[in-house]
Amino acid sequence: MKLHDIDDRVHVLDTQTDVWSVIREITGSGLQEDAFYVCDIGDIVRKHKIWTSYMPRVKPHYAVKCNDSLTVLEVLAALGTGFDCASKTEINKVLSLGIEPERIIFANPAKPASHIRHAFATGVDLMTFDNEVELHKVKEIFPEARMVIRIRCDATVAQCPLGMKFGCNPHTEAPHLLNVARSLGINVVGVSFHVGSGCKDPPVFRKAIFTARQIFDYAATLGYNFNLLDLGGGYPGDHGTSIEKIAETINLALDDFFPDPMINVIAEPGRFYVSSAYTLACSVHSIRAVNVEDPVTGHNTVNYMYYINDGVYGSFNCILYDHQKIIAQPLKKTTGNKFYCSSIWGPTCDALDQVIDQILLPEMKLGDWLVFENMGAYTLPVASPFNGFPIPKVHVIADENIWMLLKDIFPLSESHFVIGNTPANLRLGLDINSTDTWSLPALPITIPVCGNGGIIEEHVLEFVGPIE
Repeated sequence: MKLHDIDDRVHVLDTQTDVWSVIREITGSGLQEDAFYVCDIGDIVRKHKIWTSYMPRVKPHYAVKCNDSLTVLEVLAALGTGFDCASKTEINKVLSLGIEPERIIFANPAKPASHIRHAFATGVDLMTFDNEVELHKVKEIFPEARMVIRIRCDATVAQCPLGMKFGCNPHTEAPHLLNVARSLGINVVGVSFHVGSGCKDPPVFRKAIFTARQIFDYAATLGYNFNLLDLGGGYPGDHGTSIEKIAETINLALDDFFPDPMINVIAEPGRFYVSSAYTLACSVHSIRAVNVEDPVTGHNTVNYMYYINDGVYGSFNCILYDHQKIIAQPLKKTTGNKFYCSSIWGPTCDALDQVIDQILLPEMKLGDWLVFENMGAYTLPVASPFNGFPIPKVHVIADENIWMLLKDIFPLSESHFVIGNTPANLRLGLDINSTDTWSLPALPITIPVCGNGGIIEEHVLEFVGPIE
């Protein structure tokens, strides 16, 4: 296993330190000017516990495209998840961790031939399709592949609808495709769907699962014996959201339509795992005050334009590509009650680079910081250094309980962590020889569950079991 660079290691903090206090330490150093992230891997661990508690039958296969951070992948690998990969590069990234190819689904229904060849070479034999051409490609390149037919079933409300691009009509196209697959001798093993990323329509999962049942039954008339149901993605992950209603819908539908425990049920959550784990801090580097006439009173008022050091060509590409609703919070607490109509702009010379069109903020000063939560999904993988502005650095943190839980579970090890609660660790990434001494928690440790206030009591070895 490749040793991480010092700056990429997980900084272990005491349980009294949280994301916001870390941001205050970094910005208060006087050494930080660029935008930066703080990633709390404890948030990812808690999300995994929520998933396994709410949907114990559904094996998560993390959608790598959502956030392909090596640390994120290592943590999820240690927790025992599978992975949804969309390209040979993503496959390589997961396999490089020592993960077995059996834990990967190549969930891209339209794959370049070279990527199919790569899947064959690396032993990743589970992949999706939604068209006849794909079947012929697979027959020629990788005839032993286990194929999963992807059907279309769109949510009425979703952050990113996907049905326009992927998924065959389950009633008109799916039977034809299964007949073609049968004639080619292709091994189709199950059904997948994706209701849309960031789904806000829980009942659609029941409709999709029922439709999948119909496809299972039709496939049986052709001699197939499907054993895999892939529920796709669509699970919200921001602070304040919950998958409880979706989980209730899924669990009941599985009981009704797929009671056979031999059916392997998986899903492809992405934003659920990482959205709330990442918090972005940006500094105000320029300010423009604009006098505007109030249409009601006729008096002039001041609107403020704040220019920050990250924008839509960087982390906030999620506004354009992921339809994300951005909320800015001043790092400094204000005692006054006077707020001004304001807008927030990115650092580039493009007028498109606007982060927030209208927001009420207290009057900000040069060098003040704005904090943006829920920035872990579909941000950094798409960010670019346009105009020469750097992509924000990520500081990864965990409290000592999470460290105790993960430090010896493959592919993680002690070398992934920096012990010590000193701000210098986070500001500069240089001081790893901390002399701090702690009284380590006794096992079993407790991890608070976000969302319901409960407590999980787990021994480290009882959490995921051995991974060979």
